[in-house]
Amino acid sequence: MIVQSASFITSAPDLQRCPPVEWPEIAFAGRSNVGKSSLINCLLNRKGLVRTSSTPGRTQLLNFFVINENLYFVDLPGYGFARAPRSVRQQWQPMVHGYLKGRSTLRAVVWLLDVRRDPTAEDLEFLDWLEESNLPTIPVVTKVDKVSRNALPGRLKVIAARTGLEVEHFALFSCLKNTGRDELWERIVAAVESPRGQGEG
Repeated sequence: MIVQSASFITSAPDLQRCPPVEWPEIAFAGRSNVGKSSLINCLLNRKGLVRTSSTPGRTQLLNFFVINENLYFVDLPGYGFARAPRSVRQQWQPMVHGYLKGRSTLRAVVWLLDVRRDPTAEDLEFLDWLEESNLPTIPVVTKVDKVSRNALPGRLKVIAARTGLEVEHFALFSCLKNTGRDELWERIVAAVESPRGQGEG
């Protein structure tokens, strides 16, 4: 995918205030601090388009970015950050689930896991919800540069066993080394070109 243009459009607190349904959409989800913002910036070859922060849980709305005037990327709030205000945490689930279930142009969810962390109960609950909702899912293991080449297969086996997915289902990604960018774009393009419900996962 050649990214000719990419820009932030709006932040929405719920499905009703999302932008008009125009183009296919790809959503990005994962625990706070999984590297979601960095991954999106890397995909788009834009260093600061999606704000990154050392404070997990900073993204608290549905953030829309338009790509090449024909595709939306949607950065979803990270889950699993206990230090966020209780009122904010209570809003996340209905906001995210409302968007994922109600957005007709959503083609797939790119679901991120940190290679260094075992999937948590919240990760597995979110995956179960995606599967029950029949949402095409592109699972990605991020920050693969943070473990040695020898340790990587073992970490992937643990993640696969915990999630019940096959190792080969995961795209491997590193923003630092630009690992996996082309493969992930291929999966995204395939999802965009498929009718909803016929993607991966």
